Amino acid sequence: MKRIFLVALSLLLVIGLVGCNKNKKIKIKLAEVAHSVFYAPQYVAITNGYFEEEGLEVTYVNVNGADKVMAALLSRDCQIGLMGPEASLYVYLNGEADYAINFCQLTQRDGSFIVGREPIENFTLDMLKGKSILGGREGGMPEMTLEYVLKNAGLTIARNSNDADVNVRTDVAFGSMAGSFIANQGDFTTLFEPTATQLQRDGLGYVLGAVGSYSGEVPFTAYSTTKSYFEKNQDVLEKFTRAIYKAQQYVLNASDELVAEAMKPHFADISDEDLLAVVRSYRAIEAWRPNPYFGEEGYNRLMDIMELAGFLDSRPPYEKLVSNVIANKIINEK
Repeated sequence: MKRIFLVALSLLLVIGLVGCNKNKKIKIKLAEVAHSVFYAPQYVAITNGYFEEEGLEVTYVNVNGADKVMAALLSRDCQIGLMGPEASLYVYLNGEADYAINFCQLTQRDGSFIVGREPIENFTLDMLKGKSILGGREGGMPEMTLEYVLKNAGLTIARNSNDADVNVRTDVAFGSMAGSFIANQGDFTTLFEPTATQLQRDGLGYVLGAVGSYSGEVPFTAYSTTKSYFEKNQDVLEKFTRAIYKAQQYVLNASDELVAEAMKPHFADISDEDLLAVVRSYRAIEAWRPNPYFGEEGYNRLMDIMELAGFLDSRPPYEKLVSNVIANKIINEK
């Protein structure tokens, strides 16, 4: 009888351990370049439980800057980084052995808007001639993409100087651009949502155009991880990418109201009205990728932008810094 009891107890313990292991979630720490409504699918994935469905417990931390996201990745402070892919090119060209691989693209357009002090009907880029515009951090994707669209419009640019058609100001920190513009710095500025909408609502600025509409498709932000983590944790990255893909499809097909509602828990300080306006603004320029595939055409345009801005001396091979192995698998799943 004692033996039967012990056997039964052992079976219960085994079943309990299996159950615990089955319910145990894989913890992922994600470093994001900014906490922004521009990354709507990420927050939708959390709110709608897509990560949880995949057995993941994802926590995110805003580290304010692609350079800081990359530092967190390389120091193993996080497993996945959300940032502009330009950071992975810089690190690779600097000779880092365990460089970052981009495995899942999130946005496909620049998310900033040109804001002026007065409303201008039928705004065109040549109206910036002889003016200054706050562009953000020198060498960052928003600033480089702005330069790209200005140069493609036939304008010459100079940074922090009036010695060209347009003075692109890079001496104002990204997070301080709205406040500096309100304080009369610059004739124009570029701002992401919801700040652009909020300034217009308050009569402090007027949205004149979307940089992403002028630039064409660009892999503006993507998820990346170190080469070593990518090679050893494909199963985890598949789960993560599957959750993001579900969110991308939700954002693509759900109503503006539902997308705004799913973002709300992550942006409690933004009004429902502004969140709805943001969704409409970004949908209008097709800012979000419908799937995680990171295409070569976009990668080449990214390098064109960096070269034109003078921040790329050589072009790393697409196959080195981008892998669509996981993205293709997830997209093709039945």
